[in-house]
Formats: sequence, structure tokens, C-alpha cells
Amino acid sequence: MLNGIFLVVVVLSLLLAAATGQMEPLAQALLDDAKKAVTLALGLVGVMAFFLGLMRVAQDAGLLRVIARLIAPLMRRLFPSVPVDHPAMSAMILNISSNMLGLANAATPFGIKAMEELDRLNGRKGTATDAMVLFLAINTSGLALLPTGVVSLRASLGSQDAMAILLPTWIASGCATLVGVSAALLLSRLPSVRATAPPAVAPSSDVASGPTEADAPSSPGASRARLLVAAIVCGTFVWLAARYAWGALASAPVSEVIKRLMSSWVLGALVGGLLLYGWSRGVKVYESLVEGAKEGFQVALRIIPYLVAILVMIAMLRAAGGIDLLVALLSPLTERIGMPAEALPMALLRPLSGSGAYGVMASVMETHGPDSLIGTMVSTFQGSTETTFYVLAVYCGAVGVTRTRHTLAACLAADVAGLLTATWVVRLLFG
Repeated sequence: MLNGIFLVVVVLSLLLAAATGQMEPLAQALLDDAKKAVTLALGLVGVMAFFLGLMRVAQDAGLLRVIARLIAPLMRRLFPSVPVDHPAMSAMILNISSNMLGLANAATPFGIKAMEELDRLNGRKGTATDAMVLFLAINTSGLALLPTGVVSLRASLGSQDAMAILLPTWIASGCATLVGVSAALLLSRLPSVRATAPPAVAPSSDVASGPTEADAPSSPGASRARLLVAAIVCGTFVWLAARYAWGALASAPVSEVIKRLMSSWVLGALVGGLLLYGWSRGVKVYESLVEGAKEGFQVALRIIPYLVAILVMIAMLRAAGGIDLLVALLSPLTERIGMPAEALPMALLRPLSGSGAYGVMASVMETHGPDSLIGTMVSTFQGSTETTFYVLAVYCGAVGVTRTRHTLAACLAADVAGLLTATWVVRLLFG
């Protein structure tokens, strides 16, 4: 499906640019975004290397098995083809959890790791399995507990209640997730889709291995001592966070303090917690992290071609005036369902371009105010949906998946559900 969409969008963009005299901007956008794709991929190298290293520490310490078993009943029902103690389960959980907390920097490496582990169970490399499709549908549905980036922007633009989008974001992203999961499961049962499903591969015996004997603590006493030290450090960190929050409340509203804690302290707690857990289990955390970090460089190189193709396609569509044309065609319909014409460009760009959608959202809020109906609506769009084409390019590119089967249909169904629900909820609560 992506092959057809790519060709159609590129050809239509060329024809539209030729008809409107926009060939020069189109050519410039093509070159600029091709460079941007490489820069973006290289910028991901450090982040991916570090967090994939953390994944290795967690795996060596046995934490991934513990996490997977905690929610095994739910994950087993959603992903029956993936063994409960397989590393893919834990990687998917860490990815989804990071997305829910607004920790995008951590979510992407965890998601790539999940795709790599799922590909180990893939009997036909290059073709997405049902488990991959379902995982991507969940990922792109944008399920979020705290959209820290949007809240931060609203606060910086003078919002009187930057956290007002939380309830509509929860409802919209929850509906998007339900629709995405349902679409992925239902589409996978269609005979035409089922016929393209890759055969399953039994996991190798060492895939889900935990810490080795060499990494084990030297004695039970040493293990208890490490656990006690880790507990003291964690308790001290929590106390310092509480003291910081209490002091910040004297000069900032509660919403601002929560935003600071979630955007900075939670990420630090995640990093420190994983390293301390590994150390307390006797893992050589530095060596383990470095070993896992080596994967990040290889992954970044693999995703560059996919990013180039997607970003160039989107740049050509925008430069040719395709987005403006879609807005003109769709605005009469969307206004009937309560979506103002000013919010439609944001809705169209959100699945295509994260930076483009963010820029439109900022512009709309600066013009109409962050607490206006339109400002609240575009904020909810940003917080409750995901950049679908970017996610597919990065995650599928990381494992060389070119035949995505029903992935795009399921992900776009989640996007549409999230946008429509966000429109309805914001109208209901703030209209």
C-alpha cells in the first residue's frame, strides 16, 4: 500500500506544481527535505544508542521478563503468536509506556527494539507480521497520559489552564487506540490479508535469555546489600523530587510543576532506575549498556532510505499546494462535524509531518489563543494522535519491512478516530 501511495502522491504533486507554477519551490523542498532526513536519522543515533543500551541492561538483569509477566494475560490475548517471556513483549510494553508518559526520546528506541525482536519470529523477512501490524497500530494511535510537549507549548503561550487538554486527550487517544486495535485484528481475518501473512518462526533458545552465571551476584548477601543500596538511592531521589515539587509550588501553578516533573524528572528516574536495577542484580551495567548501544548506529543507517522517501514525498505535497487544496476540498465537510476550517490543516498534517503539524498548532494558538476553542482543539489533535508515516518509515525501515500489508489502513483508521473524537469532545466540553 505504501508503494502505491508514494507513487500517487509524488506524481500528483508534480502535476499540481506544474499546473500552478510551483515547480521551483517543489524542487527546493525536495532537496531540503532529503538532507533533513539524513540529519534527522543521524540525530537519532545518540538517543537510540543510549536507550538500546538501557534495554540490554534491563534484559541482562531479567527485568524484561518480570515486566512481561505482570501483564501477560492482556498481552497474550493481543499477541498470541509472541511467547510471553519473549523480549519483544517487554520492548513493546516499554515503548507504549514511554509514549503514554510523553517520553518520545525513550519510546522510539524501545519501539525499534520491539520491531527487531518481532522480526526474529518472522518467517518471511520484509513482510509485516500480524503482531507487527497490531503493535504499530497501538503505537500510532497516540495513547497518552500526559502530552508534555503540548502542555509546555500551551503554558509558554500564556494559557490559563495548560492542563485542560488532559481529559479530551485521554478520551480521544483511548478511542483511537480501540479503533486501531480493532481494525488491525479485524483486517487480519480477511481472506485476502490472511493469505499474505508470513509463517511464524519458533524463538531460538537464547533469545529470551536472562543474566548469565558470570553476571550473577557473588553471594546472596552481596545481592541483598546491592538491593538495599539501590532502595536507599531510589528513596533519596523520590524525596528530592518531592522537595523540589513542594518548593516549586510557591512560585508556579500545580499544572506547571507537574509538567516539569513529567518532562524532566521522569526521564531521569527511568534511566537511573534501569541502571540501578541492573546493578542490584549483578549486571556489569557499563559493559552491558555499551554492547547494546552498538545496535543504535546500525539501526540509524538502515532507516535513512525510508526517511528520505517519506519526507521527500510529504515535502513535495506541501510545496505543490496539495495540503491547501485538500483543505479547500474538505473544509465544507469537516465544518459540518464541528471541525473549524482553521483546525483542518493541523488534522491533515498530523499523520504526515510532526514538525509541520507542530508549527501549524503553534501558529493557530498564537493567532486564536491557546485557551480558545480552536486552540484547545489543535492541542488535543497533537496530544491524541501520532505522526503515522514517520513512525512507519522509522520502525519498518529499522527491520527492512517493505510489504506492510494492512498496517497503513489500521493506523489511519486510528488517526481518523482520534481526530473525530477530539473534535467531538472539545466541542462538548469547551464549545
